[in-house]
Amino acid sequence: MSVFNDDEAPAGLRVRRGSIGGSSVVVLSWPIVDGVGPMLEGLSAAERSVIEGLLEGLTYAELSRVRGTSLGTVKKQVAGVYRKLGVGSRAELAARLGGRG
Repeated sequence: MSVFNDDEAPAGLRVRRGSIGGSSVVVLSWPIVDGVGPMLEGLSAAERSVIEGLLEGLTYAELSRVRGTSLGTVKKQVAGVYRKLGVGSRAELAARLGGRG
């Protein structure tokens, strides 16, 4: 496990703070890879946010809490993302967006 301050994070790493179930959390993630922009053009900002959460490994319930939306909304957005990108799972989504996951 590596411990570092925000200003010491590896270049390009996204550091986000939040709360899940009353506990403070820090989510470290790599932004979606370059070159996938055209693939994401038809997606809303909310759908892109869902993609980031999925690629960070958040569960649907965690996404719901972090984003302040209902679990049903998250499920509908995930289904829409999968349909629009032609994938059927989180692993396929990661592979489609650059092999991360």
